[in-house]
Amino acid sequence: MDLAKCRYVVVEGPIGAGKTSLARELAHAMHADPLFEQPEDNPFLARFYEDRARFALPTQLTFLFQRVDQLRALTQLDLFRRPTVADFLFDKDPLFARLNLTDDEYALYDKIHSHLKPQVAVPDLVIYLQAPVQVLSERIARRGAEFERSIESAYLARVADTYTRFFYQYDGAPLMIVNSERLNFVDNPQHFALLLERIAAMRGRREFFNLGGQ
Repeated sequence: MDLAKCRYVVVEGPIGAGKTSLARELAHAMHADPLFEQPEDNPFLARFYEDRARFALPTQLTFLFQRVDQLRALTQLDLFRRPTVADFLFDKDPLFARLNLTDDEYALYDKIHSHLKPQVAVPDLVIYLQAPVQVLSERIARRGAEFERSIESAYLARVADTYTRFFYQYDGAPLMIVNSERLNFVDNPQHFALLLERIAAMRGRREFFNLGGQ
């Protein structure tokens, strides 16, 4: 895997996994444009964490249209355009929809998602960050985002498990699965360098990186 030839890289993972921090570091290293989720622009998100049943559908659809708007330009990728590193994967969007919506709501969401998907580019590489739920909870508490304070541990565990199941069968792009429990890509340059080495050494479409194996 030659990062220099990648035009579109995605970093994914559950809340607190560190995907935005790693995406920012990768964008800097690749001289790429960062493309981040914008949860603060979703007017339903804070209310969703307080009353999921009531606000799940408007929250999900708002994120869906937001992500399509952000990614639409990437379908025009060419050699003269700077590469892009995003902290969200469009193919993952139905994960939260299936987790939070009723059957009728999901049927509506699925029709809209299927209509919009052809407008979205396919990544050259996806990096999936994993971490135990306790670690995710501690990281969420440390960063202190207002709308995340009401996230329950049980819900976070469901999210993490759903991510695991999704990426177990994901084959839409080359995938690097990273155990981020003992990794700090922002404050430890050696950790980031190790990740770059593992990516460069990728030979198949699915690889694993666990610092415990070093």
